[in-house]
Amino acid sequence: MNTAIDVNAVTVHYGDVLALDAATLRVEKGRICGLVGMNGSGKSTLFKAIMGLVKPDAGTVTIAGDTPTKARRSGAVSYVPQSEDVDWQFPLSVQDVVMMGRYGHMGMARRPRKADKLAVADALERVELSEHAQRQIGQLSGGQKKRTFVARGIAQGATTLLLDEPFAGVDKRSEATICALLKQMASDGATILVSTHDLHALPDLADEAALLMQRVLMHGTPQEVLRPENLALAFGLDVINRSEDAL
Repeated sequence: MNTAIDVNAVTVHYGDVLALDAATLRVEKGRICGLVGMNGSGKSTLFKAIMGLVKPDAGTVTIAGDTPTKARRSGAVSYVPQSEDVDWQFPLSVQDVVMMGRYGHMGMARRPRKADKLAVADALERVELSEHAQRQIGQLSGGQKKRTFVARGIAQGATTLLLDEPFAGVDKRSEATICALLKQMASDGATILVSTHDLHALPDLADEAALLMQRVLMHGTPQEVLRPENLALAFGLDVINRSEDAL
């Protein structure tokens, strides 16, 4: 079985608000899928449903054949949240955050072993943050914060990585570093779902893209999904003229 992420007719409500409406999305192993949609289209809810952090009112989600809860507990899936979802004042160092990715490999006492320390050091080196390992997480730039959470997924050994707006507010160096890492991880067999408003960069990053507005309106190559007439389905007719300049 090559399907890594299987979202089948998932519906989610928050009270009377419909966040996802029979959304269906399948992403194969080793692929990078870009998730495109306006604010409020359900992108964050879709991520949380895949992680098992919200329970669908209808439909099912599996990650490599496992339930989201089982995949999360085994460390098979990692989530890079939006910046506003993180308490940056919490007294954790960069190294501490990345070490959290190793918790599933530790015993009940959560005492890092040599293998855990080596995994964290390697992950920090890959995201070019070794020299900032002891800094408090809130002291980093926006791009460095995102790279820290990518490093957590690398140290965790996750085979499925979900990134919610990883390029928002980041510098070009961090964006290039993250993109290169994601491509390398995918070539090694990881599956990556990334939401982004950076439509211009999406064709260079992703193998495929999905257009979301409560449900998946279209799923195909980035070039197909990003055609102005298709974007208009989710963003409105005014996107046609603007997207012709951006793409």
